[in-house]
Amino acid sequence: MQAHNKPPVTLAVLDDHGLLVDSISSWFDSHATDFVVTVQETSWARCLADSKFPARVVLMDYQLAEPVSIEARVLTCKAAGATVVVMSALGGEELVDRIMGAGADAFFDKSTSMAIVAARIRSLVGMEPQGVPSLGGNSPTQHADAVLRPRLSAGEERALVLYCQGLATNEVAESMNVQFETAKTYLRRVREKYARADRPASRRADLVRRAAEDGYLT
Repeated sequence: MQAHNKPPVTLAVLDDHGLLVDSISSWFDSHATDFVVTVQETSWARCLADSKFPARVVLMDYQLAEPVSIEARVLTCKAAGATVVVMSALGGEELVDRIMGAGADAFFDKSTSMAIVAARIRSLVGMEPQGVPSLGGNSPTQHADAVLRPRLSAGEERALVLYCQGLATNEVAESMNVQFETAKTYLRRVREKYARADRPASRRADLVRRAAEDGYLT
């Protein structure tokens, strides 16, 4: 049952693999009834032509067969007031930087559980949180925030944000007006906390992804 009888949030799904579009749409229909998929397209051009586009949230693939940049697609959706979540089977720090720099609200690789994606979207648009399965697989359904987001100190959070914005560790230290070793310790603790939450973030690209998932880069 939807909280307070609020209408479901509309969702557009764009991927040039029709099977994946159908799979994502079916997952939301079955497992997240606080959303309704109103647009299901394999083409950016057809998305633009759809009378129901953009939806409140647009979930799109980074890489499409059409020669339309991610920057252009994100800008179009954001200009229309949509929240934009990008997914990709590709990885790497430069890719994440490009997607977030384009103005996307969140990024996930395609191996991410849809329960995690849905929980992040709820947070982005101010919806009521729902329970999601524990990432460790051994606990019952829990509050999404408790499952997804380690508790960071103010210093750790600030260091994380700066580092994910592209600063080197020494530049993080300078920006925070702390010693290099202090900034290094903040970042090490952030990585350790994500690892304990079963969400490893040893590489910068992984850490950027975690920060985006948890709303630190919005």
